[in-house]
Amino acid sequence: MTDLWSFLLQTLTAAGAAAFLLVLKSLFRDKLSPRWQFGIWGLLALVLLYPAGRGGRYVLFNWPLWLETLKTALTRDYDLIRVTAPIPLPAPLSGPQTPLDVLYFLYVAGVVVLLAWYALAYLRLRLALRRGSPADDAQLRRVAAQYELPVCRVVEVEGLPTAFVCGVFRPVLALPAGQPVDDKVLLHELLHLKYHDAAWGLLICLFRCLHWCNPLLWYCADRAGNDAEALCDQRVLERLEGEDRRDYGRILLSMASDKYARAVGTSSMANGGRNVRARIEAIARFKRYPAGMALASVSVALVLLFPLTLGWGQTLAKANGLGHSGELEFHTAMASARLTPCTTAAGAFDAYGKAVIHDNGIYRALCAPLSEHPALAAQMEGFAHGPDPWVHEHWESGLPGRADHTVGYFLYNLTQADGGYAAVMVWPLQMAYVDGPDAPPVYWSEEDRAYAAWQSLWAERQGDRWVVLPQGEFHLTETEGDGLVWGDDALPSAAIYAADVDGLRLELTYQTVHSVSYTFGEKPKVNARFDAAGESFDFTGSETHPGAADLVNRYAAAPVYADGSGPALEFGSGQGSSSDGTFWGNVRDYGGLLASGGSGFGDDPNDPPVWPDHYRMVLTYVDGREEQMVELRPMEGGKRA
Repeated sequence: MTDLWSFLLQTLTAAGAAAFLLVLKSLFRDKLSPRWQFGIWGLLALVLLYPAGRGGRYVLFNWPLWLETLKTALTRDYDLIRVTAPIPLPAPLSGPQTPLDVLYFLYVAGVVVLLAWYALAYLRLRLALRRGSPADDAQLRRVAAQYELPVCRVVEVEGLPTAFVCGVFRPVLALPAGQPVDDKVLLHELLHLKYHDAAWGLLICLFRCLHWCNPLLWYCADRAGNDAEALCDQRVLERLEGEDRRDYGRILLSMASDKYARAVGTSSMANGGRNVRARIEAIARFKRYPAGMALASVSVALVLLFPLTLGWGQTLAKANGLGHSGELEFHTAMASARLTPCTTAAGAFDAYGKAVIHDNGIYRALCAPLSEHPALAAQMEGFAHGPDPWVHEHWESGLPGRADHTVGYFLYNLTQADGGYAAVMVWPLQMAYVDGPDAPPVYWSEEDRAYAAWQSLWAERQGDRWVVLPQGEFHLTETEGDGLVWGDDALPSAAIYAADVDGLRLELTYQTVHSVSYTFGEKPKVNARFDAAGESFDFTGSETHPGAADLVNRYAAAPVYADGSGPALEFGSGQGSSSDGTFWGNVRDYGGLLASGGSGFGDDPNDPPVWPDHYRMVLTYVDGREEQMVELRPMEGGKRA
C-alpha cells in the first residue's frame, strides 16, 4: 500500500470478506465445531495478506472498479490503483502533495503509533514477569504428563488475577503468587502452549494495527481472539469427564477479569468479563462432533478458499451509447478498461481492431498504454461536449472511411520478435474517402470497387497487460474484395523472394493472414487467441530477355525453412499448388507464362509464425539442356512496407 487509494482497496476488500464470514459463522454457529469457527478466520487472513485488486480481480464486491471510478471523478488521475504489498510502504521523500497524501500519512502514523504502543505494553509485561520468582513446576509437569502436553518455564507474579502464557519463541507460564491453581487451569494454558495460540494472537494484533481505522476488521480481531479461547475450551472439555466439565465452567466464571485479557503475545484463560458468558453457554451445550463433521468443515473452507482469496476477474463495463451526460458511466467505463487488461497479444489486437471498427475509445483504452489514458479521455470528453457532440466513448482513430462491421478485420504478416508482435491490420471498408476527407465518400456498392485500410501495428507486454502501438498512419488501398482471408496482392507482403536466371526474373510475394473470431457487435475478447492462420503466395516469372520464357518447359518450387526443413520438391500435373507451400506449372499449357499462386491454413495459429527462409525451384527446358536449380532469396530483408 503506497497511497490512500491502495489502502482503501485493501481494507475494503478485506471488510467485504469479513462481513461475508461473519454471516456464514452466524449461520453455522451451532452446526460446525469451534475448530471450524476459529479456523475459518484463516481465509480472512489470506485476504488480508494477498494484495487486493491483483490483475483487476475482486472479492465479493467490485471495490477496484468503484474506487477507480471515484478516484478519476475526484482527481482526474488515470493511474491504476495498485496494492504492491499488504503493509504500508514509505511515502515519497518529498512529503505529502495533496490532502489525500496527508490522510495517507495520518494512516501510516496511526499504524506506527499503535504498533509502538503494543510493543511497549508487551515489553512492560515481560519486565514484570522478570521480577517474578521461579515457581514449583511439579504440578505443571504432572498435568502435562497426564495429557501428553509440552511444558515451559513457570514464574509466580504478585497481583495476577489468573494464569496466562506469554511469549512466542521463549514462552513463560505466569501464575498468581501465593494462590493455588487448579489442574484444569493449567490444562487450559498448556493447550494454548501446544497450539501456539500466542503466535496467532500476535498475528491478529498485527492485522488490528494495519487496519486500525476499519471498525469492522477491529471487531473481527476481537471475535477471532474469542474464538481462539472457545476452541481451547473445547479442547479442554474433550479431555475432561462428568463433574470436571461442570467444575471447569465454575472456574471460568470466577476468572471473569479484563486484566491482561488482550495483552499482545499472550494467551489467557480469562478473556474479559463480557466474553465469559458466551463461553459458559458454549460449555453448557458442549458436544463431541462426529468424525464426518471434520470432512464437512474442510469442504466448506475449500469451497470458499479461491473465491475469497483470488476473487473474480473483471469484465468490461458498458461502453456503447453512454450518452451526452453520462459522466459517471464514462468514468466507470474508463476504470473498467484499466482494470481489464488484455492478457494475450491476440486480445490486444482484437481490442484495437474493434476500437477502430466502432470508433470506440473505451475499447482503445483496453489496449492502450496507461500513460496514454489521460489524453484519450480528454479526446473523448472533447467530442462529448463539443459544438457537435458525440456520445462519450467516441474516438477518432483516423480511419479513412467506414469499416465493414459484418467482416471485421484481418492481421497480415504477423511476426514475433523482441518479446512482441508486429503485424499489419486490415479493415475492409463499406465507404472510403478516396480523394480525401473533404471529398464525397465512395461506397463500394455504388462504384463496384472494394477498398481496405491498413496500418502497421506493434503489440508488446507492459506489466500485466498487452498494449498495441500504431507504427504509422492508415493507408487506403483498392483490393480485389473477394476474400481478404486468402491474401491480396494490393496489400503489404511479408516477404518477396526473387532470383534472376537465364533471362528470367523470378519473383514470389508471400503473405500470412491471422484472424480472431469476430461477431458483429461483440465486445473485445481481452484473452482471445488466434483462431485461424493462413498463408498465400503469388509467383510470376517475367522476361528480362525476349523469348526466355518460351524455352522453359516446366517448373516446380518448395519452401525451405531456416533449419533446412521443407516439403519435397515434386512436379505435379498441369498447374497447381499444395497446402505445404509447394507449387508447379507447365509453361507450354499456359500461354508461355510463368505464373502460379496458392493459399492454405497452417497448423496451430498461436504458434510463433515461421516464414520460409527461401524457396528452391527447378526449371526444365524444351531445348534439351539440363534442368536448372534456383534459389529464390528474400529481397532487401524480405519485407514490403
